[in-house]
Amino acid sequence: MPRISAFFGITIWMYYRDHQPPHFHAEYAGEEVLIVIGSGDVYQGQVSRRALRLVQEWEELHRSELLANWELARQQQPLLPIAPLA
Repeated sequence: MPRISAFFGITIWMYYRDHQPPHFHAEYAGEEVLIVIGSGDVYQGQVSRRALRLVQEWEELHRSELLANWELARQQQPLLPIAPLA
């Protein structure tokens, strides 16, 4: 499970060959949420409202990079790091 970013105590990662829809995992304070790439919607799980807002803001800023990493993961290729939310 490659970590692709981390900011404000939030860790972002993707699994290789994960199930559809295209999504990523975010963990904060022991809670995990799956976020759909392209909409920022919660697919599964939960984190605090504040952490969710930060993750969704980051997703919107890095949508194309996330989709590129999703395709790399599906092909079992190394994932590229994505800049954290500043």
